[in-house]
Formats: sequence, C-alpha cells, structure tokens
Amino acid sequence: MPGQSSIAVVGSANVDLTTFHHAFPKPGETIFGRSFDLGFGGKGANQAVAARLCGANVAMVAKVGNDLFGPATIKNFEAQGIDASYVSVAEGVSSGVAPIFVDPEGQNRILVVKGANDLLSPEDVDAAEPLLRKANAIVLQFEIPLRTVYHAAQFAKGKGIRCIVNPAPAQVVDFEQLRGVDYFIPNESEAETITGMPVHTPGDAKDCAQRLLEQGMQRVIITRGEHGCLMAGEEGMEMVPPFKVESVDTTGAGDAFIGSFAVFLGEGFSEKEALRRASLYAALSTTKVGTQKSFWARKEFEKEWQKRCVTL
Repeated sequence: MPGQSSIAVVGSANVDLTTFHHAFPKPGETIFGRSFDLGFGGKGANQAVAARLCGANVAMVAKVGNDLFGPATIKNFEAQGIDASYVSVAEGVSSGVAPIFVDPEGQNRILVVKGANDLLSPEDVDAAEPLLRKANAIVLQFEIPLRTVYHAAQFAKGKGIRCIVNPAPAQVVDFEQLRGVDYFIPNESEAETITGMPVHTPGDAKDCAQRLLEQGMQRVIITRGEHGCLMAGEEGMEMVPPFKVESVDTTGAGDAFIGSFAVFLGEGFSEKEALRRASLYAALSTTKVGTQKSFWARKEFEKEWQKRCVTL
C-alpha cells in the first residue's frame, strides 16, 4: 500500500434518523414505516469516517449542539480514531439532524436541519490552522455556511494544500471564491442546480463539466450513480464506468466516494485508479443499511478490489 494520507474535513456532523417505508404518506396521512435506524451522519462526518476506514489519519473541524447528540457525536469521532480536538460545542442550539426516508428501491429523500453546523465560522477554521497545515487534503461540503467553505478553500490554496469541494446540498455558488479548487465533485442533481444546465445524459454531463471548468475549477468530477462518473480537466474528459452491486440503501454513497477518493489520491495512486477505487468503495457502501455503518474497512475493500480483477 502507498504512503498514508492525512485528511482534514471541515464540515458537518449530524445524527441520521432513517425510516424505511413502502409508501410516502400523503399530507395529513399517517402510515406505518417498515423499520427505523439511528446513526451518526452529516456529510462532513461521513466523509471523515470513510477516509479513516480507508486508512488515513483524519481530523475533523466541526460544531455540535449542547443536546443529547452533541457529546455522543464527539465520542463517535474519538471511537473511530478521528482527531476531534477542533469539534466544539455550540450553546443554545441543537446538533444537526437528518431525517432520511428510504423507499423499497433503496432511493432516499433527506431533510437536513443544520443546527450547530450553521455556526461553524471562518474563525473556527483559523483556530484550527495548526491541524489543517498538517493535512495533504482539505475536504469541504455545503452543510456549513458558504462563507466558511470559501474561507477554508482559500486557506488551502494559500498553503498549497489539495482542496476537494463536494457542493452538497447544492446552493448558488460564488465561483470566484472557489477559483483554483483542485476537485469540485457534485452529483448530477447538484451540478444541474448549480449551473442551471440539464445533466441527464453523458453529453449533458460533459457540457456541464465544461461550464464548471470555465468557472476556475482545476478538476470537475460529476458522479452519476449507477452510470459511473465523469472526470474533466483541461487535458480532456473521461467517463469512468460503475461497478454493479446489489444495492439496499444508497444513503451516504456520495460521502463514501469523496472520503475514499481523498485517501487514494493522498496515497499516491493515479487519478484514474483513485477514481475507480472510490467508485467501487461507494458502490459497496450501498450493499449495507445506514451511512457510516455501511462503509467498508480498508482490508475488506482491498479483498473485493482484487476479487473484481480490476485492470487499469
């Protein structure tokens, strides 16, 4: 295995409340769900856990509430071996929560209540500078204030640290604030919301990626679920094929992709191999229920990677 990655995630930490159902209730209707699962989540925390399970040294910069979920979230980071020294408790607000509804096909609908995540500030990023300077990649998402995302991205650029931005959930973006980001990684719906362009076909994805490159991103990767992903840079574009698995719950697959991709890049794998590995890691996460609980340990992942006889 190549050298160990050091990943810093500046982002959200939530508690996921996942309900599995046969049908979604109509307005005013009460129906019985099939089952329920409670677990730790949040896009930032999920990506941190995925990176840690893939073998990286990982640190988290985040905020939690002073409620039942806050201390438990910090303990979860510590139990995973993630540096939580810059995860602080915000007084007077709830921790972030995410009610998730999963249909029989494994597709999910998610409603995020940001809570303490909305108080993570540029000043928190500055306070964590001693930790962030040690990272070979800083990973960001959009479940924290955009001004904090922009500040962290500019910090990474100024220090020459690789920066990976996952613009989820999608919001209107000031691209000037993100100019020079190394990797901008939306899924199809996020890319469509951000650019206003349709992203339904491979051709659509290429057009959208080109638009994002013109906004100053160094690399754009559009993840397309069961259709794989598109990688685009100034030297050209390439479709990366998917891996077939029996999916039961797609929740957290995007986070599994981001966290593992950061690790594989940091270990020195080629960009294409890092993408293929991340695609398999994300696909495998959909074979289990939950978010962080569905992520595979590196040893088991490598066995599956070898079993598939991947040639690059």
